[in-house]
Amino acid sequence: MRRLIGAVTLALCGSVAAAAAAQQQEQRQQQEQRQQADQGQEGPLATFSSQAQLVEVYATVTDDKGELVTGLRRNDFQVSENNQLQNVEQFAFGEFPLTVALGVDRSWSMAGKPLELAKQASKSFLNQLKTGDRSMVVAISSTADVIAPLSADRFNQARAISALDPWSTTALRDAIIASLDRLEREPGRQALVLFSDGNDRYSAATEAEVARRARGSNALIYPITIGKERPSFLPELAVLTGGRTFILKDATELEKTLSTIARELRYQYLLGYAPSDPIQEGTHEWRSIRVTLTGNHPGLRVRARDGYTTD
Repeated sequence: MRRLIGAVTLALCGSVAAAAAAQQQEQRQQQEQRQQADQGQEGPLATFSSQAQLVEVYATVTDDKGELVTGLRRNDFQVSENNQLQNVEQFAFGEFPLTVALGVDRSWSMAGKPLELAKQASKSFLNQLKTGDRSMVVAISSTADVIAPLSADRFNQARAISALDPWSTTALRDAIIASLDRLEREPGRQALVLFSDGNDRYSAATEAEVARRARGSNALIYPITIGKERPSFLPELAVLTGGRTFILKDATELEKTLSTIARELRYQYLLGYAPSDPIQEGTHEWRSIRVTLTGNHPGLRVRARDGYTTD
């Protein structure tokens, strides 16, 4: 079975006695986790028993002004899978380790001030990541070139960005797929942040193929478009994955926008559940996810990915 949205834990018990002991320990851990969650505390991730399947969903909550909302508790959330309410066993809030791919459009259409501002904003964004976060930089032109490999080495990543020159045309859709492929094998929370003028003139992949790939990925996608036009599939990618899309009048707004994204990625809610309808080995199906708030929370909005595919 391929990796789901988050981690899937499989544990094998070697004997009846060992299984009983493990079950008792697990029950104690889950009881502690529930108590911490009900109090709004961060605690260790829940551990599920043999053959359990844990689906993890990262959610962002904002108010009517777009500002982040903190301080919510587990009981403030509801998670449904295929329209069936799920039991949220895992809950945490805070600065989870992040693996992020930063895609920079370096095509000729970005030449001059737009590219210079993009380079400046990119370096500022990387500096706002936490010490334990890993990042990579992808230069987007007619190809998607990893100019700084995945690491926590901000210094060399900044040097690689500074050395960027305008080159060739734009294959934005191909670059998105290539970046998601690279992130696929990484554990934990993932994000793809990319900015471009949105003019894709070279990609082999279609918009539908990009959308399918995004749905099969664990990454939150944050597309930023500079200019008056924005490909319609970019907002769709943000909605599918629980990210957010931006359209800027000009590149001078880019640094502020990237700072907003960096802060948002630092503060998210993690919701984990074992599907009430267990996933059968070898099946391939799409399962929808819907995260909502309970009670009276006027003006608040929840963003989370809209589902996952099983294999």
